Amino acid sequence: MRGFPRQPATLNPPPDTSPAGPTPPAAPRPEVYDIRGWRHLVVWPFALLLRLWGRSLRFELSDDDRRNISKRDEPVAIILWHNRLFLAAEIVRRYRQGRRAYALVSASRDGAWLHAFFATIGLNTVRGSSNQLGREAASALVGVLRAGHDVGITPDGPRGPCYDLKPGGLIVARRAQVPLLLIGATFTSARRLKSWDRFYLPRPFSRVHLRCEFVPNAEIAGDREEAMARLKDRLLAINPDG
Repeated sequence: MRGFPRQPATLNPPPDTSPAGPTPPAAPRPEVYDIRGWRHLVVWPFALLLRLWGRSLRFELSDDDRRNISKRDEPVAIILWHNRLFLAAEIVRRYRQGRRAYALVSASRDGAWLHAFFATIGLNTVRGSSNQLGREAASALVGVLRAGHDVGITPDGPRGPCYDLKPGGLIVARRAQVPLLLIGATFTSARRLKSWDRFYLPRPFSRVHLRCEFVPNAEIAGDREEAMARLKDRLLAINPDG
């Protein structure tokens, strides 16, 4: 795939020849790809379709769930399974007004298209991945939270296994000392794709029942494995597969 300008390579410093011995050269920073120019015109129609599709959905939620999802006095780490990701932009638009939300997107060529797509529908991104920019991406997400913005994390993404909760979201929330907002969704009418996560595509104008649990940061302190097990159980409970 051509037309993806690369960031200039980071120049490695010369090796240290002092008596203390040579210092190994720093590893070059992985490249972050982007798209420019006319390629944004390719993204725009799909983004418009998604906006119209999302706005046609009828969200149903209890008073408690509405209070949890609309609590905007502090930044939160929004946690939802990868197969409910279709709902993310509309959830932010409807219930997190006045707050900027960031999502982690791969630094790859494919991630460049997703970055452009998210920008078109009003979501910000942090570029990175678990196998390339994992530490840098985690630090960037912590910085976003400390700056007062929300982040969205799919704990079983980007390639699964489905419903296998990875520790990234928990680590970021604990470092930034922010609460978690767990999102659950069931669908009255949806198509499930034959992807690794059986991705849900709710049909236009259908109803989506949301469950939203607010988890204070104090509840995710302590042993990490125990906290992860509790979070996984809670996410599975509010996201039953029909």
